Amino acid sequence: MKLHLSLDVNDLNRSIEFYSILFGVEPAKHKPGYAKFDVAEPAVVLTLNEAAEKIAKVTSPNHMGVRVAATEQVLAVKQRLEAKGISTIDEMNVTCCYAVQDKIWAQDPTGYRWEVYVFKGDAEILCPAPNAETKTSENQAATVCCAPAAQSATQVEAHPANQAAQTACCAPTCCA
Repeated sequence: MKLHLSLDVNDLNRSIEFYSILFGVEPAKHKPGYAKFDVAEPAVVLTLNEAAEKIAKVTSPNHMGVRVAATEQVLAVKQRLEAKGISTIDEMNVTCCYAVQDKIWAQDPTGYRWEVYVFKGDAEILCPAPNAETKTSENQAATVCCAPAAQSATQVEAHPANQAAQTACCAPTCCA
C-alpha cells in the first residue's frame, strides 16, 4: 500500500530538483507540466502538476511529513538537502503534537512545508509554552516545539529551491 499525493507547483523543474533531493530518487515519469515520483521508502506516489497560474501562497495543507525509524535517517536527509543548498530547520528532542520527536523541516519551491522526523515517545501535552521543558510519558525531558524564526531574505534566496521559510511548529498556536 502506498500513499498518493498530488501537488500543484509553480516551477516543475525546481520542484523536481527539490523532491529528487528530499527522497533521494529521480522521478519515475517526467512529461511536460507533470512529474511522478514512485518512492519505495517512504511508500508514496507523489505527482507534481505545474500550476496554470502562479501560486502566490500555499494555504493548505499545513505540512506533510515523512516518519523514519531513527534520528540518523533524519540527519541523513538533512545532510542531503543542505549539500544541495536547501536550508533546513532542526527541532531535536521536541515535544509536539503529543509526541517527542527529532525532526528537520524544509520547504519546497512552491512553499509546501515538509518535516522528516523520528517518533521517540508519547507526551502528555500538545506543545509546551515557549522556553518550557516538559516530561514525556517515559519521564524524559523534552524541549519546546518551536523552530527558529523565519530566515532572512538572503538565506532564502541563496538557492533556487528555497522559498520564504516559515516557523515550523506543528500546531498553529504552540509557537505564539
